[in-house]
Amino acid sequence: MSSPVQPLAANLVQSVDWLAIAPPTLAAVVALVVLVADLFVGEQKKALLGWLSVVGLAASALLLLPLLDGDRSTFCLNGNADVCSYTADRFTLVIQFLVLGGALLAALLSVTALKDADKGLPEGEYWFLLLSSAAGAALLPASRDLATLIVALEVASLPAFALVGLRQGDRKSSEAALKFFLSSVTATAVSLMGISFVYASTGTLYLTQVADRIQHVDGQLHTLAQTGVVLTLVGFAFKVAAVPFHFWVPDTYVGAPLPIAAYLSVVGKAVGFSGLILVTVVAFPSYADVWGPALAALAALTMTVGNVGALRQQATRAYSAVRLLAWSSVGQAGYLLVPIAAAAYSDDAEHSIGSTVAYALMYAAVNLGAFAVAALVGRTRALNRISDYRGLYAKNPLAAVLLAFFLLCLAGLPPGIIGLFAKVTVFAAAVDAGLGWLAVVMAVNVVIALFYYLQWTALLFRSPEGEPVKHRLPAPLTAAITLTGLLAVALSGAPQLVLRFADTALF
Repeated sequence: MSSPVQPLAANLVQSVDWLAIAPPTLAAVVALVVLVADLFVGEQKKALLGWLSVVGLAASALLLLPLLDGDRSTFCLNGNADVCSYTADRFTLVIQFLVLGGALLAALLSVTALKDADKGLPEGEYWFLLLSSAAGAALLPASRDLATLIVALEVASLPAFALVGLRQGDRKSSEAALKFFLSSVTATAVSLMGISFVYASTGTLYLTQVADRIQHVDGQLHTLAQTGVVLTLVGFAFKVAAVPFHFWVPDTYVGAPLPIAAYLSVVGKAVGFSGLILVTVVAFPSYADVWGPALAALAALTMTVGNVGALRQQATRAYSAVRLLAWSSVGQAGYLLVPIAAAAYSDDAEHSIGSTVAYALMYAAVNLGAFAVAALVGRTRALNRISDYRGLYAKNPLAAVLLAFFLLCLAGLPPGIIGLFAKVTVFAAAVDAGLGWLAVVMAVNVVIALFYYLQWTALLFRSPEGEPVKHRLPAPLTAAITLTGLLAVALSGAPQLVLRFADTALF
């Protein structure tokens, strides 16, 4: 007589699609290899750890190519292949490309930064934390249950706290890490509370099942479900640095090593926005009347506060260049929120989400490029003030031209065609959804942003004060600036490479 335990045990065995999970898995494996190798590599060869990390991130990104032939899922419910914890669909692959590409460029910037720090930053720990965070960030867009979503979010966030405060004895760095930690922990606590309420009212954590069941919860649990939705959204609003949950951004960017500020500005945003998209459009579409108006108000508030904050930066203030980029990133977060809010009012939510993805890809390329040039100037001007960029064209013509191009892309002005088209796409998403007032607010903010972007651009080509000193470009920094420049120019020449995401289904 066969034991009843055997069929149950068989039901618990799941086949794992290793190819589907390969990109984040490889990043995590390389992180462990770097951590162990750090114990055996001498001080003179620590730079090898950096190049191993760069190669690991490049290999992780290349592993996305075999996944382009179709959607793949793994860790699915037995007997229901449509309910899975991990799905590598088009949306996942685009965000994973953004995350791993952003982490790769941040790693190239870090190779030079660690060398310049002259043992001020522990290399083994630095690379382990960066790769671990990138692995969590790559896992998040593939997460299709709330538990995996939160785990991925924390795997991406926890190493980032340590990276911000990794400079030993640096008070500014420690303060930045503390603000970042406290705000992020608060966000996680609020999200977990919301998710627990959603689970209590629906009895499931899988996003697609939550979407079905939350529409039919018992009347006594209706308030609990509503509260759960609101708290989950508030938690993710912290993660994307939406106003009024943005207070940590400027000080964190200034206190962190510059490559980590660049990483947070792009990869950190990609993590927050992909999580927000999954919980709103996939898990809570029936509560669009709740999250739609809330996100529209947050978008208007975020872009306005971010752009006004950037406008108020004084050119001679210490770290004003980094602060301007920080406030600018808050403003850009507002633009990214617009299509997600529009998805609540639109008959084609996937088209609206495509507009966010297209804008995020443009923003990632040009913002990383701006940070790369800031890293170059910061090598000789430690205070990194906007006034330090005066006459950059006389010192390094290529860096000045590329920074001007990046700033024009962020402003949405020709020849930064990709920035212009991306803004028009977001603007159109708001208008098509009937959010005319939000489109007007966005138009006003674009005009505000033009002022400080053009002011900085003009400064690059003014006569330098004193004798111009040439900037020496190390190979990794050259590679980062060149890659972002080529990408931005290519996308401006062929914007359809990015904008087609706004016209096709992502899920």
